[in-house]
Amino acid sequence: MPSRFLLLALLIVLLAACTQAPAADIAALAQPTRFVTPVVVRMTATPGPTDTPTPTPSATPTATATATITPTPSRTPTATPTATPVHPLSIEAMRARTYDGGELRVEATLPWGPGTERFIVSYLSDGNRINALLSVPRGDPPPEGWPAVIFNHGYIPPSVYRTIEDYEAHVRDLGGHGYVVLKPDYRGHNNSEGRATGGYGTPDYTVDVLNALAALRKYPGVDPERIGMWGHSMGGQVTLRAMVVDPGIKAGVIWAGVIAPYDYLVDYWRRPGATPTPDPTRRAFSWRWQLFDAYGTPAENPAFWASISPNSYLADLGGPLQLHHGTLDESVPYEMSEIVYEQMAAANRLAFLYLYENDDHNFTFYYGQAIERTIVFFDQYVKNSGQ
Repeated sequence: MPSRFLLLALLIVLLAACTQAPAADIAALAQPTRFVTPVVVRMTATPGPTDTPTPTPSATPTATATATITPTPSRTPTATPTATPVHPLSIEAMRARTYDGGELRVEATLPWGPGTERFIVSYLSDGNRINALLSVPRGDPPPEGWPAVIFNHGYIPPSVYRTIEDYEAHVRDLGGHGYVVLKPDYRGHNNSEGRATGGYGTPDYTVDVLNALAALRKYPGVDPERIGMWGHSMGGQVTLRAMVVDPGIKAGVIWAGVIAPYDYLVDYWRRPGATPTPDPTRRAFSWRWQLFDAYGTPAENPAFWASISPNSYLADLGGPLQLHHGTLDESVPYEMSEIVYEQMAAANRLAFLYLYENDDHNFTFYYGQAIERTIVFFDQYVKNSGQ
């Protein structure tokens, strides 16, 4: 009998201790513990005291490093490559173009988001009216204007893509932290004019984004000197290309980006379901075959393939990169982000790489952690860049 009373007394003490546990401790217990090593963090250089982003640490600290895949010498960026004849996709050709975009014109007013007003807007690109989703913080802008970010979406079949629904969470989560966010649709997507041509064989989508950038810089209430860029998947390629064309872009974030050099994209990368050997009957529709026919393969004409790779111009970036990738990404291998990370180090440029163990192309398990790191990075390198 005494032992029962003793056990009951101990139980009461334990319950009392639990009810007095700090909320932070309880929240920590509720954090996901499915993966032992949720993220590997790498940095290209040791930044100064004001350069280090301070994202919330992982709930389960990384104890085991993921093996690094070292890029082969053939993937090292070539300084100032040249190619004859110059292709419109080459970085030099894109730098020689003029981007205006006109003004952002409001086409529709949408229901408010958390702390934001939302609109469908349009602008001009190569004579096409391109639609975009625009999120603006509610209230008066600061004297210098709002900081802004352009979000470049990944591949979705153009006829399926929707302006408001697709990537709505990304726009909402960043816009709620005091940013103007613009998500261009690209030509031929949903109700945008023009023909959808793809993100790798032509400069068209990047041209659409650079025209959006020009229009955003003129938008009332936006600080034209504090604009960053963020891209997912194919939008990562668009982001990297836009940043080497226009070094005025303050900083870039790339999630699961198709950002390896073009020789890697040609030799090693295919979307899931694509045939390993190109189908000759579809030759006319393949950007790879079109470029092979005109310029030869990367082995035959490395100067050309270097000239169209933004990786060859990383030293010209106007700001740092933050790279995120899931190690179980079946659409875009995480090696692509590792390659760019290594190339940024070789170019003596600041970059941060986050690898999310066992996460997929859409960051199903670690979206919250990735978006928090993204916001912290933009806060430091865009919002507070002039301080």
